[in-house]
Amino acid sequence: MKNVRVAVDGAIGRITLARPEKKNALDRVTAEELADSLFALSEAPVRVVAIDGDGADFCAGADIAALEKMLDAPRQEHIDDAKALAHVFHTIRRMEKPVVALVRGRAYAGGAGLATACDIVLAHETARFAYPEVTIGFVPAMVMTLLRRSVGEKQAFELVGTGRVITAKEAASIGLVSRVFPDIEFDQLSEGVLNQLAAVPPSAMAATKTLFYKLDTLSFLDGISAGIVANADARATPAFREGVQRFLKKDRL
Repeated sequence: MKNVRVAVDGAIGRITLARPEKKNALDRVTAEELADSLFALSEAPVRVVAIDGDGADFCAGADIAALEKMLDAPRQEHIDDAKALAHVFHTIRRMEKPVVALVRGRAYAGGAGLATACDIVLAHETARFAYPEVTIGFVPAMVMTLLRRSVGEKQAFELVGTGRVITAKEAASIGLVSRVFPDIEFDQLSEGVLNQLAAVPPSAMAATKTLFYKLDTLSFLDGISAGIVANADARATPAFREGVQRFLKKDRL
């Protein structure tokens, strides 16, 4: 691939945005390669997927130079270009494996959206997040769907309405980031989270992630009903049987 690297490290699949000269900005090629990489790792024998970026920044958002070249393109071409990034977000959400963003430096606009699309966001203490699209007459269109599900309505609108930059600490305080790690410990602690996720039985993780996002579309009662089915189905898996027996054996010692 041209703009993305993919590697398998035991039970961990790794996707790296590899455009440091562009601050890992997203153009159509990069978005398509991201989607292809996610799909490949969804089929690979890994249990968790990590996304990071080469260089100082995670992802500075859309490639503005690429958008400039499209200014006079037909509307359908703009729709198709937007669909490429939407496909990335959709693929992350549909995957049965957890996807973790490892954010250093800037995660702006579509880059903030990419991080937010992941199931878990681990941020370096110096990371920065922003949705500055309105400042150039653009709209944070697709990423708002993700942002509104992560933070409160008033906080979400203030971020997209002003485009202001927030620190990793503030991002964590409003629910945009899962955990913030200090510089000296970032690699070690984020690796620990990845290994913890990889240790979970795949059947349990898949069922948990599927139901977790399915709840977005269900009423309270329908969510409880779906939980009943998922609960019963989980009891029938070998992983549950082994887990129960392992727990009881440990408890008796």
